[in-house]
Amino acid sequence: MSDYGNDNRDREELYSVRVRAGKRTYFFDVKETRGKDLYMTITESKRNFDNGGNVHYSKHKLFLYREDFEKFEDGFIDATDKIKELMASGDFRDPIAERKAYDKANPREESASDEDSSKDISNDSSNDNSEGSDSEKIEGNSSEYETSGDSNEVSDSDDEVKFEDL
Repeated sequence: MSDYGNDNRDREELYSVRVRAGKRTYFFDVKETRGKDLYMTITESKRNFDNGGNVHYSKHKLFLYREDFEKFEDGFIDATDKIKELMASGDFRDPIAERKAYDKANPREESASDEDSSKDISNDSSNDNSEGSDSEKIEGNSSEYETSGDSNEVSDSDDEVKFEDL
């Protein structure tokens, strides 16, 4: 792409984190601007199926520039604190607790045949957006992501990322 065009799609990631969250996967990518500053893209990727059972990914991308990190973090924390406050009122359902209760009551056993069929799907080169339980390939506007692991994996990590640390 030319130097005068929007070449954000061609920028190499300096750092990338994948967060699997149920049906969605979030990518936090740190990139460099032409002016040698840093910015972050946050991409939400959600797997959808059409009527024929074909997999499609809908993606939404947010560009967050370093000068906005502190205000973004403040707004994010305020919003999540409000959600916690509203959840404590008992007026809203808790899908996280519902999912944990369901998973505990219905343990899932994966057989070897399920794993083999997933590998066959993920290795099918005719479908660029294929996903299996052993590997997932997601192509976004700016880059291609290779991920591995169980697609239903949910992180219970209490790690906290501070935007001012970036």
